[in-house]
Amino acid sequence: MPTIFNTPEKLILRLKTSDSLANAIRRSVSEVQTLAIEEVEIFKNDSALYDEVLAHRLGLVPLQTEKSMTEKTKVSFKLSKKGPGTVYASDLSGSGSIAFPKTPITILNENHKLELVASASLGTGLEHAKHTPGLCFYRHLFEVKSSPEADKIIKKSKSLFKPEKSGTKWICDLNDLEVSQIEKTGKDVINETKEILFIIESFGMLSAKDILSGAVKALGKNLDSFEKAVK
Repeated sequence: MPTIFNTPEKLILRLKTSDSLANAIRRSVSEVQTLAIEEVEIFKNDSALYDEVLAHRLGLVPLQTEKSMTEKTKVSFKLSKKGPGTVYASDLSGSGSIAFPKTPITILNENHKLELVASASLGTGLEHAKHTPGLCFYRHLFEVKSSPEADKIIKKSKSLFKPEKSGTKWICDLNDLEVSQIEKTGKDVINETKEILFIIESFGMLSAKDILSGAVKALGKNLDSFEKAVK
């Protein structure tokens, strides 16, 4: 499984597989468990945000999820701040780790206060979007017949990997505009291949590689359950 790009934030794989399998893995990303704030108890809120809006924003703060966490895991936070100034995610103190500490939550004017406690637990994107660990999508690579016009477009394209030429054909990654431009150069000059670029972008709770691993495990578990159901 050739890896085009691999960082904690982004993973790009180039592979030959069916659309049905790629789409099944993509959908299974929503079943990967992540940590998010579930309960908020607000004691003092002088900010311009209603308590409900403030709690919603806290729920969307990405929290780093550890492999050792289970469904019984509860992570507590507290926040106490006096204005003037911006309240950031880093102002949450507790046993959990904030993925992006500089995430703004609200603004406090002079002498205004914000005091609250919150608890976080594991959940999946099927339960609430705040638990979704990242974006997952894929697209097919293209096979393009070489020509002066097509070669010019391909060489200028900003693809995720360097275009490959074999004989009179290119294998490349193109955007919609580039595909449209090449289609205008002649008939049957461009076709989708069976290869795809599979891309995962993390929201910060888990690394992109762990998201892929979790999605594959979730898919396997669902297939096992289906197999037992039809026996």
